[in-house]
Amino acid sequence: QVQLVESGGGLVQTGESLTLSCGTSRNLFTLKTVAWYRPAPGSQRELVASISNLGITNYAGHAKERFSISRDIRKKTVDLRMDNLKPEDTGVYYCYADTYEGETGWGLGTQVTVQG
Repeated sequence: QVQLVESGGGLVQTGESLTLSCGTSRNLFTLKTVAWYRPAPGSQRELVASISNLGITNYAGHAKERFSISRDIRKKTVDLRMDNLKPEDTGVYYCYADTYEGETGWGLGTQVTVQG
């Protein structure tokens, strides 16, 4: 199982920014995908953004204009920069990763609360 730890959540006002960070002990080149998810209606988690081992990024429609995913190979982190936050962005954000060998993992999540 891939071990992941999220950080960076908090309470912000509408229009402010936050950067979430997902840390792992794994070499990022060995992780097929690292992604950020958040709650969606119906208790499902919806994809926010992902980055592949080759550095290819993918965004959900709601995230394309305001969110940016990036990685630091040396630090073994994948960050999610969120700008112009809105109350509807409130929720627990989870990091997910998988490998070509079929391992997967979820972090415990980090809370983002947007007021105003």
